[in-house]
Amino acid sequence: MKPHHGGASGQTTPSPYQLQTNTTTFGPGDHIQVTLSGTSYFEGFLLQARDATQTQSESAIGTFTLTNPTRTQLLTCNKQQGSAVSQTSDARQTEVVVIWTAPQNAPTEVQFFVTVVAHYKKFWLKVPGPIIYQHGVTPHPHPTTTTRPPVKPTTPSILPGPFTSVGCGQFKSCLLDPPGCDPEEDPHCFFMSMSTEGADKTSVIFELSGPAEGYVSFALSWDTWMGNDDVYLCVKDGDRVSVSAGFVSGRTYPEDQSQSGLSSVSWRLADGSIQCRFSRPVKLTNREQARFDLDQDYFLFLASGHAEYGEIRKHGRQPLISSNSKRITGPPEVLKGSRSPTIMKMHGALMLLAWMLTGSIGTFIASFYKPDWPNQTLFGQKVHRGLMTLTVTLTVVAFCLPFFYRKGWSKHAGVHPYLGCCVLILSLIQPIAAMHRPPPDSDRRFIFN
Repeated sequence: MKPHHGGASGQTTPSPYQLQTNTTTFGPGDHIQVTLSGTSYFEGFLLQARDATQTQSESAIGTFTLTNPTRTQLLTCNKQQGSAVSQTSDARQTEVVVIWTAPQNAPTEVQFFVTVVAHYKKFWLKVPGPIIYQHGVTPHPHPTTTTRPPVKPTTPSILPGPFTSVGCGQFKSCLLDPPGCDPEEDPHCFFMSMSTEGADKTSVIFELSGPAEGYVSFALSWDTWMGNDDVYLCVKDGDRVSVSAGFVSGRTYPEDQSQSGLSSVSWRLADGSIQCRFSRPVKLTNREQARFDLDQDYFLFLASGHAEYGEIRKHGRQPLISSNSKRITGPPEVLKGSRSPTIMKMHGALMLLAWMLTGSIGTFIASFYKPDWPNQTLFGQKVHRGLMTLTVTLTVVAFCLPFFYRKGWSKHAGVHPYLGCCVLILSLIQPIAAMHRPPPDSDRRFIFN
């Protein structure tokens, strides 16, 4: 009964939704009204009836009849048609009423279970409902209804105030964008800090801040490439913030998101910024093998983007990547980073040099100074030809650099790669056309002109 929604886990807080039946006893063939209701809206659900005498049973029992076919639908579970009910769309609702029909071979005790989805990654898994008994059966306590163990609350607390860059390089390491900004004063400041906790330094406190457009996150990476990274997210979910850890195996959505291994979680959503703080042990148990040990050197990634109902979207900007790898438990320092790798900066610089300098100057000289400098040469050729040859060379080199960086085509870069291909093709056509230029007195010269 678990929805596979982005690797999310079910909520551990008490469910705001409940099941009710119009009777506590039944007989084979009886029709029982089952009502799912809540104090807040929900977008999805899955309702089943199961044998209460078999605690490990996963087989659905009986069949349902719909009272609102436009909002609900029957499902086939365990090869039994109509043995479960679910929603037809993600339209929000607060109540669902269905009719359950007891089978002829019904067990003596039947319990209803429901999984309710408030929105995508926020759901309560297999919430136990009422137990109904066949006529003449004496009710007795059930662990799932009367002695449920208390759950450990995981709701983060609210931070008393904003973070500050004071102390960066002194007792905590910081990564800032733009450099020197202060998250206490500037809501557009991207800020991450880390400091060891306690005299034995067995845990690290992380602080994360950025614009409240949706989420901010950071990752620990062995290299400057996204993939096989340990990720930590601070995500806006309505008027609250969820804090979780995950793992990125490639350029994909984070996997296995949970608060496992995190403690002392707190957050703040105010003044146009989103901030969160949490503590994490330097070394984790075997249950969290995907998490990295913090006594190693890693490159730091800092990314942000939009979120909807607590579901993150692809970041619109290149992540801020630390210039050097950093030992998380190492001495405090102010880290430097960049959103553009050196190879991509070279790509932009060479294109700018080619088309704002050498290409423009070469065209200008050919148009106005050709008669004045008939014998001037550049790279063994006339000035105009030399500049144009240099322009084509710079363009070819600049065109290849993104392919070396991406190791392939940039699928999500919009129209820019296609414009780059057009620029390269046109720049190659120009010298080819020049090679076939006829003499000035030729009858075909007007075609070239």
